[in-house]
Amino acid sequence: MTVSTPARRGVATESMGSPAATRTRSSGWRDPRLVVGIALVAVCGLLGALLLGGGGSGTTVWVARDALGEGQTVSAADLVAREIRFVDQAEADRYLPADEPLPAGSLLARPVGAGELLPRAALSAAEPDPVLEVPLAVPVDSVPVTVRAGSVVDVWVTPDPAGAERGTLESELVLSQVRVLELGRVGGSLGAGGTRQVVVGVGPGQEANLPTALARVAAGSVVLVRTP
Repeated sequence: MTVSTPARRGVATESMGSPAATRTRSSGWRDPRLVVGIALVAVCGLLGALLLGGGGSGTTVWVARDALGEGQTVSAADLVAREIRFVDQAEADRYLPADEPLPAGSLLARPVGAGELLPRAALSAAEPDPVLEVPLAVPVDSVPVTVRAGSVVDVWVTPDPAGAERGTLESELVLSQVRVLELGRVGGSLGAGGTRQVVVGVGPGQEANLPTALARVAAGSVVLVRTP
């Protein structure tokens, strides 16, 4: 006898399987965060290009090559031209442009540091008083390190102990309030015995005392005292 077994329900369903669910993906270019990020990168790149490419829009002005002292005559040899980008034209007008010649006989009304922009207000048009240029041999350790061309100093002389009489070893002020015109290089040995030539300007008010002052200098040791 042949017995037929009825098929189980659900077998056909399992063999056929269910179709996979399909998800709709949105394009990445439509993500707002990505769009904002790209925009920020583009803006930063544009600003950087403008800053780097804007060098030609600067103003060329004079800059002090080395430290310049008050009362010093300024020439183009003391300066170097440099292109600077100022906030506005009013700020640029405060400084001397390098494409214009310096006024003849320009004097500094105040010190200007090395690398400092040269302001118009730092120049004085006043003519300097005529002075006699007097060279002094000064021991290296008797010149203050802050003394520069244009500094105002008092010149003191200390007598040589070997040639001085007893009771006369007092320093003497021989020139008062004279301006340093030039600082020479250190001569002699590099030790304490080295000297430095300092050229000072002696005005008409002290010319009569110059012979006595030079005699004191020849017989002693010079000490410079910088004055405000």
